Amino acid sequence: MTRFRFDTALREEIVGRLGRFDRRQQEDSGDLKRAAVAVVVVEAETPGEAAFLLTKRTPRLRAHGGQWALPGGRLDPGETVEQAALRELEEELGVAAASADILGTLDDYPTRSGYLIAPVVVWIPYGVEVTPNPAEVAAAYRIRCAELFREGSPEIVAIEESDRPIIRLPLPVATVNAPTAAVLYQFREVALAGRDTRVDHFEQPVFAWR
Repeated sequence: MTRFRFDTALREEIVGRLGRFDRRQQEDSGDLKRAAVAVVVVEAETPGEAAFLLTKRTPRLRAHGGQWALPGGRLDPGETVEQAALRELEEELGVAAASADILGTLDDYPTRSGYLIAPVVVWIPYGVEVTPNPAEVAAAYRIRCAELFREGSPEIVAIEESDRPIIRLPLPVATVNAPTAAVLYQFREVALAGRDTRVDHFEQPVFAWR
């Protein structure tokens, strides 16, 4: 399994790859609510190795309670996707980041539940402490970036309810579905592997449609 060192070289590689990536943005039609998520690159529990932050939403939430997610949420009036991603990161996990910590963005991803998600890739320096907000987050995990390259990952599965397949990622804590799986797969392909890959054709499981 490929390992990724948490160092300046990796940061520069990600910045370069995202900078060259022709990001797809969808026009705001009014049918979808704008939202942003943060794909947060941090040091893993294994020192010197790169990881990303994954959360388990508290089951008490009205929308998508108990699901696996990246820190994020709906844009406030006047916010950019970058501002929203940083705000949500601090609100949900107590991690304060600045615009200088943003490495780039990935494609907009429309969801069945009515959101248009903009993934923002953020680099957090060494020694960050993650403090989940119990009102929104049941738990937060540092998942090594190498886990995105597991053999047999991603899992592409047909479902009766749609002519599009769903995408799933097997990770140490759980098998994660789209939209989170779609975003993380594109992060893997574009930011870590340098392969321009689209994911908006992947479906979400039916339980995530609401």
